[in-house]
Amino acid sequence: MIIKKFIAKTEKEAIENARAELGEGVVVMNVKPVKPKGLFAFLKTPMVEVTVALEEESEKLTAAVSAISNVLASSQSKEEETAVKSTPVVETPEKRDNSGVIKEKRENNSAIEEKLDSLQSLLEQQLQKPEEEKPEPQEEKKEETETDRFMHLLHDTMLDNEVDEKYAQEIIDEIELINKPNIPFDYALANIYQKMILKFGKPSGIEPASNGIKLVFFIGPTGVGKTTTIAKVASKFRVDEKKKVALLTADTYRIAAAEQLRTYANILEVPFRVIYTVEEINKALEDFKDYDYILIDTAGHSHQNTTQKDNMRNIIHSVDDKVESEVHLVLSATTKYKDLISIADSYKEMADYKLIFTKLDETTTLGNLLNLRLYTGASLSYVTYGQNVPDDIEDFNPQKTVKRLLGGKN
Repeated sequence: MIIKKFIAKTEKEAIENARAELGEGVVVMNVKPVKPKGLFAFLKTPMVEVTVALEEESEKLTAAVSAISNVLASSQSKEEETAVKSTPVVETPEKRDNSGVIKEKRENNSAIEEKLDSLQSLLEQQLQKPEEEKPEPQEEKKEETETDRFMHLLHDTMLDNEVDEKYAQEIIDEIELINKPNIPFDYALANIYQKMILKFGKPSGIEPASNGIKLVFFIGPTGVGKTTTIAKVASKFRVDEKKKVALLTADTYRIAAAEQLRTYANILEVPFRVIYTVEEINKALEDFKDYDYILIDTAGHSHQNTTQKDNMRNIIHSVDDKVESEVHLVLSATTKYKDLISIADSYKEMADYKLIFTKLDETTTLGNLLNLRLYTGASLSYVTYGQNVPDDIEDFNPQKTVKRLLGGKN
């Protein structure tokens, strides 16, 4: 006989795993819950341990094995408390008649009893082979403290804000390592607040070049507000900082996008130019060599279009070793996390980038900002929250964002 334990989230899953490994003929011998351990055990998923048996010789003893299962199930609690070493007496399930009197019946077939005794002995031997199991001491039920309830609430709040389960649990686990039982409420809050701010890291906006002009590429999928974001950034430099700015667009697929950027350029009274080739970028660098910034819009094509990605990669890297440049990937905060991962992976093939999130005014959850920061390792530069130019843009503020993620208000 083969006897083996399987641990899974549910009894059904554990049994399916057993059948997948041992075959459909397995018989469930015992089922018991496995309690999570640790200070924040209440945040962890409970597991179930299922013990199964498989008769290797034939199926003729299936009924006997089933009888053992019934015996073990009915006597399990007593065995755990008293650690009975003798073989339990095999009895049929108890039934009550209409008057409530319990009637007990014993199996009189001596041949089956012999097989039951043999299988029972073998079962005990097999269960003790991996490790000598002893009855688990009854753990005292700990009263949930205010800090426990608070941490549980923060965990659920992060999930409600669409922080990925992986990162939410990672933060809780890290806090568990530094927190002590019954720590003050405000200390726990300060720890998790600081931990999340550190995970966001220092914001990294566009800074002037150390010498000469700074070339900035804006990349990203269609519909995320890339052109409007460029206009906001240009206005910030031109109006607020009195810098010399030129606007270029390599988006030759959408005439409307080019005309929109041309309109913004006219309002800001800055040069505008459409570029089609690498040579035209080099010409612009020469023409605007005395400027502080050249901001370049790019085609908002599908991130799955290989040809367009190759063209964009060539344009971005054509200025390597010529001027200081950087790339900003513009993403919408309303995009599903799964799609954001696909987009981020695709554009990572082109160049290293910083992150800009748009449309914060169109979502009530900001979890994707933390998700993408941790997934890509890229710094966040700006966030936008409306269509107004030059307003509705600001440097990324990790403190404000963490406050939102933990249930606070701006």
